[in-house]
Amino acid sequence: MVMKNNTNAYRSNQSLNSNPYFENLYNIDGRRLLLNKAGSGGPAVVFLPAAGMVGLDYLNIHHSISEHTTSVIYDRAGTGWSEQVKLPRSAQEVTGELRHLLNHAGIPAPYLFVGHSLGGLYAQRYAQCFPNEVAGMVLLEPVHEDYLTRTPKFKKRYLFSQSVAVLRTFLTYKRSFRGLYEHMFSKWPDAVREPLIEYHTRTFLKMNAEKKNLNTQLYRELRTGGDLPDVPLIVFTAMETDAMTSLVTSQSFLHEITEPFNHVKKTIYKNLANSVSYGEHRILENAGHASIHIDCPDEVVKAILDLLDKRVA
Repeated sequence: MVMKNNTNAYRSNQSLNSNPYFENLYNIDGRRLLLNKAGSGGPAVVFLPAAGMVGLDYLNIHHSISEHTTSVIYDRAGTGWSEQVKLPRSAQEVTGELRHLLNHAGIPAPYLFVGHSLGGLYAQRYAQCFPNEVAGMVLLEPVHEDYLTRTPKFKKRYLFSQSVAVLRTFLTYKRSFRGLYEHMFSKWPDAVREPLIEYHTRTFLKMNAEKKNLNTQLYRELRTGGDLPDVPLIVFTAMETDAMTSLVTSQSFLHEITEPFNHVKKTIYKNLANSVSYGEHRILENAGHASIHIDCPDEVVKAILDLLDKRVA
């Protein structure tokens, strides 16, 4: 059921009532979830946002893909313009909710998932639970359990400088983050840009809330969920430090961690890509983790189209 009224208390801007980007709410298990669909054909491409991010953050890629097939962006419950719930949530709950939402929206399987960071973990968990419904996956630096054991340990003096940098950022976070989001969404349509900037400026800490159970639950769900289905897979590694990380990280700490951390990332994601028959690892030299889809949109679109072409072939 599509609901065309935006009366939820979490909508701070009543002008969104007449904004088509924020209208498509579906009643799923008693909760209202925002989903936008564009284009036609299949398999449908479904974007799973990173922690703290929302569907409209990927509007640039969504528009490009809709010229070739059905493209879907959505907000998980507890995020964006979907109904608010207590965070964090299990991967099982998130993926089950997504499945119900896609069914209610009339978007048939199979799906090609584009999962970013935490969204990449959810994409893999969906593939474990419903392997026949997944046509392929493009994973943009998905969170991975191997980071817990393979990330280098750093000296205390760098950790101290990092703590100072975080404190300084949060003392001025509204000004700092608003400028960051203004830059990120500078090419977004007027009807979307300001609501997105205002949302992210108000809810920056939601990123931490969404992934609070990453180490205690989500990794375990994925580890014990079985093998991934043998579907086409492209995994991206971003080599640059994005603006988000630079805001909350001291320069000395960045200098210390960048090279060893990038080496670990490349190894982890190469191994993930090699876990299926048609897996490919691609490196983006000019992209940062939080902004892969903004720094290198053409490369992300190409990866999606490559998997769509393989599906057709």
